[in-house]
Amino acid sequence: MNVILVDREAFVEGGEIAVGYYASPIGLIEICGSDQAITSLRLGAMRQYGVVANEVVERAIEQVLAYFSAGRRTFDLPIALAGTAFQHRVWQQILTIPYGQTAAYGAVARALDKPRAVRAVGAAAGQNPISIIVPCHRVVGSHGDLVGYGGGLWRKEWLLQHEGALLV
Repeated sequence: MNVILVDREAFVEGGEIAVGYYASPIGLIEICGSDQAITSLRLGAMRQYGVVANEVVERAIEQVLAYFSAGRRTFDLPIALAGTAFQHRVWQQILTIPYGQTAAYGAVARALDKPRAVRAVGAAAGQNPISIIVPCHRVVGSHGDLVGYGGGLWRKEWLLQHEGALLV
């Protein structure tokens, strides 16, 4: 996945955050960002009126639309993730899980050389502010079971079926 991580503090201070919406097959998606990077993608959002998108947010909406409609497999967007050093390591590892595949929370923990940190990996995945682009939906339980998704397990199931990682 071709995603650029940007230090959020470097551009948010004094800058305005723009907002855009996309009515996806799994509900309304809200994408927020500055003119430099995406800061959040929320599933099941409630539309706010009087907000405007910028070029970065519009590009993110176009790429998310292509993900849902044309099978886009990667995203090429600057993103700014606010979190702890451990959360950043988890999110970076999640970014390596390819489209159409899954990885267990334990496998992510082992890849970070923290094999006992399975619950901490789950907690970090749950704090991911940029769903779909940072594909935490691809992280599953130890036996492939669908557990722990902030957007709702039905959305996780839908996304994995959409990617061909979960057969009906």
